[in-house]
Amino acid sequence: MKKTIKIGLIEDQKLFREGMVAILESRKDIETVFQSPDGYSVLERLSKSAVIPDVMLIDLTLPMNGREEFNGWEVLKVLQENYPEMRTLILSVHDDQYLISRMIEKGAQGYLVKDSDPDEVYKAIVEVYEQGSYINTLTLQAIQGKLKGEVKKPKAFEQLSSREVEVLKLICQQLTSEEIGEKLFISPRTVNGHRNNLLQKTDSRNTTGLVVYAVKNHLVELG
Repeated sequence: MKKTIKIGLIEDQKLFREGMVAILESRKDIETVFQSPDGYSVLERLSKSAVIPDVMLIDLTLPMNGREEFNGWEVLKVLQENYPEMRTLILSVHDDQYLISRMIEKGAQGYLVKDSDPDEVYKAIVEVYEQGSYINTLTLQAIQGKLKGEVKKPKAFEQLSSREVEVLKLICQQLTSEEIGEKLFISPRTVNGHRNNLLQKTDSRNTTGLVVYAVKNHLVELG
C-alpha cells in the first residue's frame, strides 16, 4: 500500500491556504496535517501537533510578530534546526534567480512560484518526499547560473524597486507598517510584503540590518 504523504502549509493568505489544502487533499496519497498563518508561531504549533509533516510548504512572505520579522527564510532555518528530517518546499510569488538559488543553497529542497500548475505542485511534493529534492526548469536555470557566475547579487539600485526604496526610507524613520501604509496608500500587509522582500534582497536579518544597508548604499541619510 502506498504511503500517505503528510503535508504542512505555512501561508498567511487564508483563501490561498484553503485552496491549496483542497487541491492537495484531492489526491489520495496526500494528507494535510498542519497549517499555520504565520512563521513565528510554527514551532509552538508543531509542539502541539499530533502529527509532524513529512513535507512543509513555506510561503516566503509572512506577517511580522509585532515589530519583529519572521519570514520564510527564518522559518526554513528553525525547521532545519528543530526538525532536520522534515522536507521543505518554498512557495513564492518571486521568480528571481538570485533568490531561488539562495534558498536552495540554504537548504530548501524545492522552490515553486505560486502560479504553478497544481499537477506540478503535487509532483514537487512527491519528488521532495521520495527523492529529497525537486528541481524544475526555473530552479535548474538559477542553480546553473549561480555556478557559472551569471547569477550575482544585484547592486543596491538594481535590486530594489522604487516602491521598495520608498518603504525602506520610511522604515529608517522608524515608522510602523500601519503608518507606512497610510503614507503610501497601501495596506499594512502589502508593507510587510515589501519589508520581507527587502530582507531577502539585502541579506538582512532584521530592521537594524535594513537601516545599515540603506546607509551603506547611500539610500538614506540619517541626521
